[in-house]
Amino acid sequence: MQRALGTLTLILAVAVAPGAVAQEKSAAQNYPAKPIRLIVPQAPGGSNDIMARYIGQYLTDRLGRQVVVDNRPGAEGIIGTEIVARSAPDGYTILMASSAYTMNPAVRKLPYDPLTAFDWVAMLGAGPTVLTVGPALPVNSVKELLAIAKARPGQLTMATAGGFQHFASALFRSLSGTDLIILLYKGGFPAMIDVMGGQAHMTVGSIVQSIPHIRSGKLKPLATGGARRAATLPDLPTIAEAGVPGYDASNWWALAVPAGTPHAIIAKLNAEVARFLNLAETRKRFTDDGAEVDIKTPAEMRKMIPLDMAKWAKVAKEAGMRAE
Repeated sequence: MQRALGTLTLILAVAVAPGAVAQEKSAAQNYPAKPIRLIVPQAPGGSNDIMARYIGQYLTDRLGRQVVVDNRPGAEGIIGTEIVARSAPDGYTILMASSAYTMNPAVRKLPYDPLTAFDWVAMLGAGPTVLTVGPALPVNSVKELLAIAKARPGQLTMATAGGFQHFASALFRSLSGTDLIILLYKGGFPAMIDVMGGQAHMTVGSIVQSIPHIRSGKLKPLATGGARRAATLPDLPTIAEAGVPGYDASNWWALAVPAGTPHAIIAKLNAEVARFLNLAETRKRFTDDGAEVDIKTPAEMRKMIPLDMAKWAKVAKEAGMRAE
């Protein structure tokens, strides 16, 4: 996942008429002329919100207009995503998308077409999950957790947000052969609050949102959920290593705009994202928070989305997932 960055150049291949080119250049030169709304379709405090605030502050400084982070949680990310899909394609409404975007089609009918409703600006990064427990469950390893879960079927709870965390939790339940109860919340942060407070036993969340509470001692990490160990928590085994073979769940974050947004505006945003990801402080901050820069161009995103949708559709089928 982690790549040598060097000098990043993001290229948009666009074929448009000369008159349209002039119009688009004018639009980009004057953009932005007013504040930009960056919609996060999850609650504050989760990894999507954290990433949105990183890039939102940077774009505010670079573009000279306020980028307002607007949290619109609900329906496992669908409500906020639909708001952006139905917004004017003028660059003033941007979506903070994540893996939930490609997971939702596997379990529910959407009010927008995930393949055609958006144009992609760029991917920002990616990061694995981490399995943590709270004070209500005094265990120190995945094997100890599984032993208790199998001895007490239907009694242990997993607090989870919708979308990505829902899939990551269902995958863990399925592959571990346990009868865990999945409790759905409107965001990753509210889920963690209940685990830390003892109202739920465990959560599989993004390292980005979990790391501050792991460092404070309020959450105990048992294992990370990627294909390899996380640089931020190198002493932790992966969930697959720790006793659940085949487990692999990582989240990604990307910016998208309504389909039909002028290419020149996308290119301008795209270039700013490249500058942001090239900063040493950005790479360090991502690493410290458990994420990795994993940039993809708009063209690469268009290729990735259907492949990711197919991957999670298979997971949903094999895990017997449905909208809960």
